Formats: sequence, structure tokens, C-alpha cells
Amino acid sequence: MLFVEEKRIYLRNIFNICVFMNAKTVLFYAIAGMVMCSSCQSQKKVEENIPVVQIDTVHVVGLKMVYEFPGRVKAAETSNLAFKVAGRLNRYLVKEGMPVKKGQVVATMDERDYLVQLDAVTAEYNDVQAKAKRVMELYADSVVTAEAYDKARYGLQQIKAKLDNAKNQLADTKLTAPYDGYVQKCLFESGTVVGAGTPVISIISSGKSEVEINIPAVVYLKRNKLSDFTATFDVLPGVVVPLTMASMMPKANASQLYTTRLAIQSNTDPQPMPGMNAVVRMTVEQSDAAKVRISSSALLNKRGRACVCVVNSDGIVRLREVEVEMLHTDGTVTLSNGLNEGEIVVTAGVHSLSDGEKVRVMEKTSATNVGGLL
Repeated sequence: MLFVEEKRIYLRNIFNICVFMNAKTVLFYAIAGMVMCSSCQSQKKVEENIPVVQIDTVHVVGLKMVYEFPGRVKAAETSNLAFKVAGRLNRYLVKEGMPVKKGQVVATMDERDYLVQLDAVTAEYNDVQAKAKRVMELYADSVVTAEAYDKARYGLQQIKAKLDNAKNQLADTKLTAPYDGYVQKCLFESGTVVGAGTPVISIISSGKSEVEINIPAVVYLKRNKLSDFTATFDVLPGVVVPLTMASMMPKANASQLYTTRLAIQSNTDPQPMPGMNAVVRMTVEQSDAAKVRISSSALLNKRGRACVCVVNSDGIVRLREVEVEMLHTDGTVTLSNGLNEGEIVVTAGVHSLSDGEKVRVMEKTSATNVGGLL
């Protein structure tokens, strides 16, 4: 529509000039103008058919590789406490979320049966002790045989062990915290009959926590070269927390990943709490050549292979296969093969391109014209 309007204005101006100029001359200029307008229109259409793309220059990231893994904060210690004896759960002395101290009683069991058992064994012990004492006195006067003496002595040891066991069972009706921490979960209601060894309460340690991640075999094989462990948290924007290696399982889990735990320093403030999500970063010294890192938006899939669109000096796109080594959470990808430093790759509009196609590079926005409003 804009072109038609321009044409009308042009013809109107020609008509006005006819009053002062020769008709043949006017006709010549009119035809020349129309030819020029048609040429401009054709040139605009050709330019409009060339796709516009965003590009980026390939850079080498150096001899250090940075790995990133999602993780979750966990307590350094987690215990599911259980009574050593069976019986009826009397009551909990703590509630979920409450802090506890090492040795504090957190739950009790009905001790009635174990009190009766202790009384019976105590009476039996007193009887055996009295009899053994008399036999030992008679043996000292050479009245009884050595066999009777040994029987009395060993019988006293046996009933003493039985008495100690009864005392221990009575003491085991009280459940105590193994360390300072917090009550995570009370697993039963009061009054429930539970068996020996059945967990009744879960406790997590306080203080220093750990971040648990799962790493693939390719990183596990480089475990002796890993260093510079740090973590970031969604709830702590902008805070980078240093970590230290705590443990690494030597056997892969069902997902063929190796569970790794990294300790958070105790002086970290604020201290990340169990359950928080984290992103762990670690570096590894590379013994081979430096790697190439580009935006992940430059990748496309062709016949099951990862490819990129490389732009040459004539603005022609060439598809090239690459080998992906590592995807990163910042939207970049590390390549082990396929690109060289300084090459130009398409980072936007890549999925609509084909090999050998000509493209136009999108002009960069001026730093003083943010949003292209000027």
C-alpha cells in the first residue's frame, strides 16, 4: 500500500510539470521513474526473503572444566531410634521439630513387665548368693568338695549376668537422643505396642549440614582431580557457599550414578537447612586440549546427531556435527569436538535454516538505545 501511494504522488507531480516541459521529455522521466521504483521493490523483496539470525563467536573456555549438579541439603546424621525391647509405647517426651540434647530421654515404654522381671531375678540372685556364700565358707574349712565349690561359684556368676540383663532391659524402656539435633518425625501414636528394633522416632543432627548430589561415571573417574566445591541456593540469591568433600560412594546406584556428599562449613551464616535445593559447582583439571563453550540454543538435532550452523564470511550457513560433553544450568554447553575458536555460529533461528542457505546477521542493539526505541 505504501508503494502505491508513492506512485500516485509521483504521477501527480509529473502532471504538474507537463505545463512547463515538453511532453516527450515528461514521458521519458515518467518511464525512468517507474523502472527505478520497480527495481527498488524487487530488491526489497529479495532482502525480505533472506532470514535474519543472531550469531555468536566461538571461544575456548580453558583447561579447567566446570561441572554443575543439582543437589539437596541433608543433615550430617539422621537416626531412626528404636527400643531394644518389645512393649507398649508409653509416651513421647518431645514433639516434632523440637531441639534435643545428647542423652535426653525422647520416649518411654511401659516398664511394668520389666519391673516385675527385675524383682523376680533379684530375689533369685539373693537366694543363690546366700547359698554360694555358705558353700564357699564350708570349702574354706575343707567340709565340701571342690566340685561343690565350683558349682556354687559358677552359679553365682550366672545369676549375676541374669540380674544385669534384667536391669538393662528395664533401662531400655527409655529412649535417648544419640546427639544434639532436632526431632524429625514421631512414627507411632502413644499406646501402640511395638516390637524390639522397630523405629519409633526419627532425629536429625544439628549444626553442620551436607549437600548430597549424584554424579555420572565420567566425573567419578576424575574424582582425584576435583576441586573448588561451591553451592548456590534458591533461597539465598547471590550467596556462594564453599563446600568440602565429605564422602563419595564407590558403587553406583540404580540410576548408574555415584552418590556424593559435600559438607557445608559450620561458620556459614545463614546455615542452609535440610531439604533446601542447591546447585553444586566443581572444577576439574583437564589433561587434554581446551574445550569450546557455546550457547545451548545453537544446537539442533539432525538425524539423531547434534549439529550447529556455522556462518562463513559470505553469510552462507553450513551444518556441522559436534560432540556435546556437558550441559550447564546457565544455558551454555561444552563441546569436545566440532568447532574451532573464532568461528561464527547461529544462536537464534537455527531450527529454520538449511545447509547452504544465505542469512543476514541481526544488528546489535546500541548500548544507549535499549529496546530499540530510538
